[in-house]
Amino acid sequence: MGLGAKLHFGRRIGPLLRSGAGQLLRLVYPPVCAGCGRMAAAPAALCAECWGTVRFVERPLCDISGAPFDHDRGEGMLSPEVIANPPPYAKARAAVLYDGAARKLAQGLKYSDRADLAKMMAEWMVRAGREIIDDSDVIVCVPLHRRRLFSRRYNQSAELARAIAALTGKPFQAGGLRRIRATRQQVGLGLKARQDNVRGAFAVPPGRLPEIAGFKVLLVDDVLTTGSTVVAATRALNRAGAEQVNVLTFARVASPGAETLYA
Repeated sequence: MGLGAKLHFGRRIGPLLRSGAGQLLRLVYPPVCAGCGRMAAAPAALCAECWGTVRFVERPLCDISGAPFDHDRGEGMLSPEVIANPPPYAKARAAVLYDGAARKLAQGLKYSDRADLAKMMAEWMVRAGREIIDDSDVIVCVPLHRRRLFSRRYNQSAELARAIAALTGKPFQAGGLRRIRATRQQVGLGLKARQDNVRGAFAVPPGRLPEIAGFKVLLVDDVLTTGSTVVAATRALNRAGAEQVNVLTFARVASPGAETLYA
């Protein structure tokens, strides 16, 4: 068989082999629900029961913080928390509330090496945050301190940011924001303790200033609780000259007072 015929044969048989291998792999390792572990129709998907526990963040919501309202208060309405204490970011949006299967997805990505979940979670985030994504120039993520990154092996927020960049075509500036001070884990801390914990913890490295200064930045994180972390990160981006910062997270707690419930 000549070289041309071999190449032609390879182009035809390659996809068939890959398809067959994929089918065999699914027989040996059938896809399971990302929420409960039972068999599912596709990898990184949810079964019908888990899907029913997902609560998407839909309007009506606060125009700035993205906090959902229990009734329609009119277009452009703000929550009392935002009126009393305006955040440094322009707008924040989240895809889902942090409970049910959505909570399991977030914890699986963060603590259980389930980086395969990032694409599905990012798709939900793009749907929820299309308005602020279109109004942003570059994407950065909330960083981990290098010691915590070493112990976890990857940053879940970076995985989400990278997937969002791939879905939208917006550039992801990995390393555009750095955690310059090691902090305690926020889980279990109250609002004041969270604010103190992350105050001054972030900075834009001098060499990365041209990627931030003058640009509209989309800041990506996995879960928004009190907002202390994204507020501290936003202030660092603003100090670096960002024209505007929008915040996009996969999930948010139902109310700011519930942060200590989500260990």
